[in-house]
Amino acid sequence: MHDWLVTWRGGEKVLAALAELFPDAPIYTLFHDASAMPDAIERHAVVSSFLDRLPGARTRHRQFLPLMPAAIRALDLGTVDLVISSSHCVAKGVRVPPGARHLSYVHAPLRYMWDRFDDYFGPGRASAPVRLAARALRPAFRAWDVATAASVDRFVANSAHVASQIAERYRRFATVLHPPVELERFSTGSLEGLGQGGYFLCLGALAPYKRIDLAIEAFGRLGLPLWIGGAGQSEGWLRNLPPTVKVLGQVPDAELPGLYRDARALVFPGLEDFGITPLEAQACGRPVIAFGGGGALETVTPETGVFFAEQTVDSLMAAVRRFEAFEREFDPARARAQASRFTKEAFQEGIRREVDSLVLAGA
Repeated sequence: MHDWLVTWRGGEKVLAALAELFPDAPIYTLFHDASAMPDAIERHAVVSSFLDRLPGARTRHRQFLPLMPAAIRALDLGTVDLVISSSHCVAKGVRVPPGARHLSYVHAPLRYMWDRFDDYFGPGRASAPVRLAARALRPAFRAWDVATAASVDRFVANSAHVASQIAERYRRFATVLHPPVELERFSTGSLEGLGQGGYFLCLGALAPYKRIDLAIEAFGRLGLPLWIGGAGQSEGWLRNLPPTVKVLGQVPDAELPGLYRDARALVFPGLEDFGITPLEAQACGRPVIAFGGGGALETVTPETGVFFAEQTVDSLMAAVRRFEAFEREFDPARARAQASRFTKEAFQEGIRREVDSLVLAGA
């Protein structure tokens, strides 16, 4: 069970690694755009909810948030022994058939209604009617999210940051198992001649909590080149840009390794639940400038990156200035070694252990 299959991002790559372990298992989801998914997903039978058949559902899926709990509960999984949910929104609330065990891999607990609420529904993020509706629905959504945690037999979190949220909100323990990184794509090149492009790089979905706005203003003030790759609901930030900021749009997968390797550093200004792009950058031998909170503290070390303490333009600018000295002592091999800890094989072995333990406990 996965929330939706309309973009190919970090959560979907985790799903592909899960699906590889169970090649005959069907995949259930709210929305499904087959044209956006690779063969790793499409070789499975994919079953979508009734929402997927509504006009405009796949391109405006977040607007259907009020209907998602009902849609996820309406999915009929048939007769199964095991349900694995990959959840950042409502997937963990799927109705589990009698006798089945439920393992939930949590990317974030219903992020739109907990700590990310203001990022999506705060002033300037949504229209006044949408903000009012979201605020009215928020208590019911939170109550539903907590109540459906009872259907989960075992929680696995993608980071210690998320595990602490699960403990706080659901009063449940979660094993920490970091997501996999496609290291073979990023770590095969030479470590010689890196950073020759001279630009700093922001890469990923342009969601509000990514705080690309901080990077745009900071690098505009500093007069340093910043390249931004990605697409999403915050593309309004990409208007009236400083002359040193370049917009790449959605970058093809095949071009990502070269884009990382030519950058001086990846800039990672958001508070992330985990965040895969810092590991992709480090696998390419590049350092990271990151906000010092959330998942970045589990993937970036003082030897492989520079942290800034506050999500403000001034704090980020100070980190970029410190980076000038850090860069002279930076060792690309240490960054690659750090990334090598997060392999698909380690992730899949961890899932196997959790599934085996869960099935044996229910035998």
